[in-house]
Amino acid sequence: MVSMLLPLLAFVFGSLIITAVALVMMPGKAVAIDRRLEELTLRDEPDADKKPRLQALIALFKRIGDKVPRSPKEMGSLRLRLVQAGYRREEALTIFFGMRVMFALGLFMFFSTSIVARPNMLMAFAGLGAGYVLPGMALARLAKRRAHKIRLALADALDLLVVSVEAGLGLDQAMTRVGSELAFAYPDLSDELKLINLELRAGKPRAEALRNLADRTGVDDLSSLVTMLIQTDKFGTSVAQSLRVYSDTLRTKRRQRAEEAAAKTGVKMVFPLVFCIFPAVWIVTIGPAAIRFVTVLFPMIDNMKK
Repeated sequence: MVSMLLPLLAFVFGSLIITAVALVMMPGKAVAIDRRLEELTLRDEPDADKKPRLQALIALFKRIGDKVPRSPKEMGSLRLRLVQAGYRREEALTIFFGMRVMFALGLFMFFSTSIVARPNMLMAFAGLGAGYVLPGMALARLAKRRAHKIRLALADALDLLVVSVEAGLGLDQAMTRVGSELAFAYPDLSDELKLINLELRAGKPRAEALRNLADRTGVDDLSSLVTMLIQTDKFGTSVAQSLRVYSDTLRTKRRQRAEEAAAKTGVKMVFPLVFCIFPAVWIVTIGPAAIRFVTVLFPMIDNMKK
């Protein structure tokens, strides 16, 4: 009985020691707040040593990208994808072409030389194709991530927009105000709203500026909002009432998406359970019995043969 309790007591004692050490090493609340504030204030400060190297690397990508042959059809889709990922500079497309060529050539050289293993031309050409495709996939991933951030920020932005419009501000001034208020929490959506304000100041019609917003983000909820605002402006209906109705609809859609994701959790957990957890459980539960069975049964079979 005592020998059975010793492992349990050792486990409890070890857990208490680990908990005590963690509590001692845990920083205080004030220290954690100061550290977080320092991270937020120093996040955007450029590194003086890395900036020249980064500029030289970007210049190299630009020189290579200028010499790459381009397809007009591909350029339009890539430029739109770059804008949706947040890269609006004119040379972004050229830099992307240079990065793609350099990455493809780098993988080709890696597999065609004896750096790690024997040279393999088949793997080298496969790496060349993968290096040409992977940057596009990474760009699509960045655009999807940015669209997800904007989609999450849209509900809060709509609430602020409704409050601002109902307080007496016009739609343009309300979008400017909401963009400035969301600059810290949701910088992506804030930049898009500020860009709308700049387009309106430049003399672009509101409908065209709103359509550009939908194209730049690629968010379906934002496209529906743009369509609703254009129709509201065209037919002269109440902007505040339309925004409030759409805000309620958007929150309903967010709740339905959350319920859908929760419903998919059971299906997604099947593969980790089957391939990761169940084998470990079977080894722990059936393993000792199987070992005992082998050690007892095989000698009996050998004795019966003799």
